[in-house]
Amino acid sequence: MDKTSRKGRRQALRALLRSLLTAALLVTTYYVLPLDSAFTAGTVLALVGGVAAVVLLLVWHIRRIAQSPRPELRAAEALGTTLPLYLLLFATVYYLMERSGAESFSEVLSRSDALYFTMTVFSTVGFGDISPRSEPARLLVTAQMTLNLLLIGVAARFLVAAVNKAKMHSDR
Repeated sequence: MDKTSRKGRRQALRALLRSLLTAALLVTTYYVLPLDSAFTAGTVLALVGGVAAVVLLLVWHIRRIAQSPRPELRAAEALGTTLPLYLLLFATVYYLMERSGAESFSEVLSRSDALYFTMTVFSTVGFGDISPRSEPARLLVTAQMTLNLLLIGVAARFLVAAVNKAKMHSDR
């Protein structure tokens, strides 16, 4: 095995480990944070701030991808760190919403249930076992679906463009 191949594998392994560690830290934080506050306008503002933070994180990643000698690795790492944060933001808000009003969803949501529901909405699977019942819950789920489409469409487009730009610069 040549030196370049080994270096590439080490870089790929480091990127994978950083993504896994970030996701593990975020999930651990989600489960251990004391989430006993009520769902309020402040919760919605925190969600908006969190989504803005995800957008800023994506912009930062896109800039790093465009300058990277290994843009595909950087793009994979960007998804591996940004996506868990995005999903856990919605899981947290759903959990707090259900805690504030038992009529919000078709069943009581534990943290795992809220994360599961978030994933079914994100993946568009929508099994139907958990559904939003109140108008605020439906509006929030609608907002997530809209942001999902933007994240998948627009963010993916920018990530691919950054990878292509970095490849063009490295070919020169």
